[in-house]
Amino acid sequence: MATKLYNDIIFGPIHSRRLGLSLGVNLLPLENKRCTFNCIYCECGWTEKGCSARFNRREDVSRLLAQKLEEMAAAGTPPDVITFAGNGEPTMHPDFEAIIDDVIRTRDQHAPKAKVSVLTNGTMIRKESVRRALMRVDNNIVKLDSAFDETVRQIDEPLGEYSVAETVEYMKLFEGHLIVQTMFLRGSFEGRTVDNTTEREVAAWLKRIEEIRPRQVMIYTVDRDTPAPDLHKVPVDELNRIADRVRALGIDCSVAG
Repeated sequence: MATKLYNDIIFGPIHSRRLGLSLGVNLLPLENKRCTFNCIYCECGWTEKGCSARFNRREDVSRLLAQKLEEMAAAGTPPDVITFAGNGEPTMHPDFEAIIDDVIRTRDQHAPKAKVSVLTNGTMIRKESVRRALMRVDNNIVKLDSAFDETVRQIDEPLGEYSVAETVEYMKLFEGHLIVQTMFLRGSFEGRTVDNTTEREVAAWLKRIEEIRPRQVMIYTVDRDTPAPDLHKVPVDELNRIADRVRALGIDCSVAG
């Protein structure tokens, strides 16, 4: 199925299912995706292995964000949130921590009510500088699609070493200053069944959620085109039942079907 890349450093605003009116920040190359995962459901398509295309410059990010926020403020339509997303994994950028500081200063000047959000797959939170930066944003949103390494390898296809147990230990270091985001989906890929909604999957995932104790969990399902063609949405009523089990742990949970 068709997928898309973001052709600008600052893109949108778009109406996010989970975040509201969101102005996007893309630190990744404009011509291709660059990521530590190769998720079979990613709207940006497949990750090019061995890609060395450059990241966007810190100075350009700051300048273009200020221009866009000034424009939106003048129109009386400031964003609800400034979201680091784009063509891959934003925390890979070598100047990520400094860029976060730049964006917070720019936000405070031009759109003080806007939240700063980062969507991350969690592969770089082993780096102290990345964790420091994520502690400074309003919404530190970290992916956890399964409690099982095998399922993560099937759905997210990490391009390097990845361990759920190790990632969870780093997530616990945020001491609740994070939101866990999970994609639930079904279907098939390369002749194998894909389904992280089974009781085995959900029960093990809930144990990890209880261990992490995030301030919120966001669960969602396939909504846009995916590079793997045979993936399917999970019905909203099923997502709501999973959300109820999260809430029973005393943790807020939102659903986007």
